[in-house]
Formats: sequence, structure tokens, C-alpha cells
Amino acid sequence: MNEPPNKGLLPEGLHDVLPPDAAFEADVTGGLVACFARHGYERVKPPLIEFEESLLSGVGAATMRDTFRLMDPISRHMMGVRPDMTVQVARIAATRLGQAPRPLRLCYAGQVLRAHGNQIQPERQLGQAGAELIGSAAATADVEVVRLALESLSGIGIEGITVDLNMPTLISALVTDLKLDKAAAEGLREALDRKDVDAVVAVGDEVARVVVPLLDVVGPAGEALPAMEKLVLPAAAAEERDSFLQTTRLIAEELSNVRLTVDPVETRGFEYHCGVTFTLFARSERGELGWGGRYLVDDADGGKDNAESATGFTLFMGAIMGALPRPQTPNRVYLPLGTPPAAAAGLCGESWVVVGGLEEVTDLRVEARRMNCPYVFLDDKVVSVDEMS
Repeated sequence: MNEPPNKGLLPEGLHDVLPPDAAFEADVTGGLVACFARHGYERVKPPLIEFEESLLSGVGAATMRDTFRLMDPISRHMMGVRPDMTVQVARIAATRLGQAPRPLRLCYAGQVLRAHGNQIQPERQLGQAGAELIGSAAATADVEVVRLALESLSGIGIEGITVDLNMPTLISALVTDLKLDKAAAEGLREALDRKDVDAVVAVGDEVARVVVPLLDVVGPAGEALPAMEKLVLPAAAAEERDSFLQTTRLIAEELSNVRLTVDPVETRGFEYHCGVTFTLFARSERGELGWGGRYLVDDADGGKDNAESATGFTLFMGAIMGALPRPQTPNRVYLPLGTPPAAAAGLCGESWVVVGGLEEVTDLRVEARRMNCPYVFLDDKVVSVDEMS
């Protein structure tokens, strides 16, 4: 006879969020979105699941490996569960808000589901919050989204934030300049992901001559940017480098009080980006708090002839919650059966969390403690359980 299933067992990478963490995460998410809204970013709410033709087109093509796919029993079309919300915001901007004035500022928050986790981020269901600025190619737009990301994180109490600036298109340009075949290009990207100088050298002498100096400039922006400017690079790569320097210098000028680092060869997580990108870190959390950068929004028909330049960022709620101290336990007060509703309303107005009794009890102190309430409402006042006789 088969044993009954363990109802508490969940698939790998999925978990329940329990009190008080679930409420705390909701409050933190609300604080982030409120900050976005104060800067003119209007919230959108895309569906959890949609047709794969739209979900996996344009910038969404890079998310195909992470997408859960299933058949819609009504339309009989294949559908995908979103692994990322940026691609949905891009779709909304190109279609339903295609005629809205530009630049378009949108924000979002919600859950995503990924088919695969990894060693750093094994969770497959993730909370995201983010903002997208669509329809401007100006470097000032890059500055705005980086500043907004920093302000939103600082506003919820995260300190010691570092912004790591990247240019994933630089490596693509080098692959073109050096005429590398597919195998060599993949080998180079893998070597750069590991920051493995020996593996870069193994790709070829000409590759090593150009790429190893790029690895050497990784570090604080104040030192890295002048060093990058001096590098001798092939034509296409030099053009990408110059574009990167122009934008990152503006970011450094506008955000002079922020710790900026530069890693021009980092490409992980930036599969659909086409310009300056950035990753956010904090002293109190090992993983990334979020990332963002430049990308293109295809037109409503999925074409690229009228693609719009966009930039934005996505924050990862799991990492953010790990960077914050544990929430304080709210002041909970136990209300014995028969407490007037007006008294309960008054306590709620004073920021108490009220827990109403549903039955008569013989020992209010014991029942209050059982309900995790340090206080009891007794004789028209709040009394500490420890002071009760």
C-alpha cells in the first residue's frame, strides 16, 4: 500500500513564505513601488501566463530556456508562464501603450516562475519589482534609472550599495572584430564569466592580446574608466567602449557619493541587453539585489525597423529581504470575548494588532501567550501579560 503523500513537500526551488516574512515582503515591495510612483512611473499588471508567441518574442527570446510552457485547454495554443516581467512590460509598451507619449515610464511588481534555478539562486519562484523607461536613447535616461534604483533601495533601509557597470555588447563586438567562430566565441564567454585569464589565453594569442587588458581594468570606476580609455581596441569594440565611457562618466558625475565599479566583460544575465548595464550589490547580501540596463523594444508587429530604445531595472525580492534585518514583532493585543468593536477600532487606530477571542477562556494570560500576544485588553486598558497576576 502506498504511503499518503507529504502535503508539506514542495517541488525543488519552491517554498511557502510564512508569517511574519510574507507580510514584511509585501510591505517592502509596496515601499519600492511607491518610490517608483513618486518619480512618475505608472504601475502595470501583466498576466502571469500568456501566449508563448508574444512572451518569447523580442527581448523575451533570451528567456526561452527558463520558461515553463503548457497548452491552453481553451485556445489549444501553447502558453508560457513568465520567467521575467521586463519582457511583458516591453510588450505592453509596444502594443496597448504604443500611442502613449514618450518617454514612457512604467513600473511593476509580481511573482515569476523559472524552469531552472542555479547554485547562486536555487529558487524558481521569485518576487520582482522594477521600473522601465521606454522611448529615450539619452544617457540621462540611464542616469535616471540607476538613481531611481538606488533611491528605492535606500528608502527601504538597505545600506552600503555598490553599482557594478557593464557593457555586454563589448564582447559581442570583439567576437565580430576578431572573426571568432561559434566555438571560440562560446569558449571566450565562458572564460570571461569565470574571469579565467588562462582560459582566455587558450582561445588564441590575438584574443588574449585584446581581452586580457580588459580583465585588468575591472575595479573601482575612478581607476577603471581612465584605464579603459587608454586601451587599443579593434574598431567595433572601440566604438562600444567609447559609448560605455560616455554614459558611465555621466553616471559617475551625477552619483558621486555612490560606490561604482566597472566590469566591462560581464555578460551573465544580460542576454537581451544592448548597451550599458548595471548590477546592484549590498554589503549585507552575497547575491545581486537586482540588475538593469539598455535594451530594445520591438514594434507592435514584432519587427525591429521601429524598435524603441529603453532602459530599466529589476529588483529581486528574495535577495532584498536577505539584505534587510528581520522585521520587528508587531504589538499584538488579545481582546477577550465580548470586547466592544469600538475599543478594537480604537486600538487599531493606535497601530495595535488586535487578536479577538472567540470563546470564553479561564486564563487570559495563558491564552494571550498561546496567541502570541504580549498584551491583553482588560478593564478598558492595555495590560502587559507579564504584569498580570
